[in-house]
Amino acid sequence: MSSSPRSHILQAAEMLFYGNGIRAVGIDRLVEAANVAKATLYRHFSSKDLLIIAYLDQRHSRVVSDFTAAMAESDDPFDQVTSIFRDLHSKASVPGFRGCAFALAVAECGDIDGVAETASKHKAFVRGIFGRIASAVRGDATSLALRMAILYEGAIATMAIERNPEIAITARDCCLDLIERQRQTAFH
Repeated sequence: MSSSPRSHILQAAEMLFYGNGIRAVGIDRLVEAANVAKATLYRHFSSKDLLIIAYLDQRHSRVVSDFTAAMAESDDPFDQVTSIFRDLHSKASVPGFRGCAFALAVAECGDIDGVAETASKHKAFVRGIFGRIASAVRGDATSLALRMAILYEGAIATMAIERNPEIAITARDCCLDLIERQRQTAFH
């Protein structure tokens, strides 16, 4: 079964927006990469702004799926953090890794209606995942979750600049240290 023109357009947008930057990619380039007519693109997305939001929504759905799979591997916070950062390391090891698509989108297009809101929703989801992990550890779950989320986000930004996926391992180790320290503190 062949995929729909909408999925071709989103696939092309994903590749081009993430790889080249959103503002650098024009409609003609999207039409060519998706192998659709311009009218078809506009039938599915009445503006480039709506295509940008759809691209970010699709990216968010994929991240939700990745995090859900990582969380399902184990109920143990150490294992969950290890799985999340192993996945991040894998993503950062792929040529063309440019960091967080949401941060990139806000930096380029934060003035477009919905871009900052979509990115904020995504970041809240990530903090929520770390909140679920932190809630399994005694003590101040809110503070622990925030610190782990900052380590995760900081690792993404640093890997994008330094092109070093091993930073994910360092961030993982920092998160595991935080969990261990919080466990020890909670028992005293």
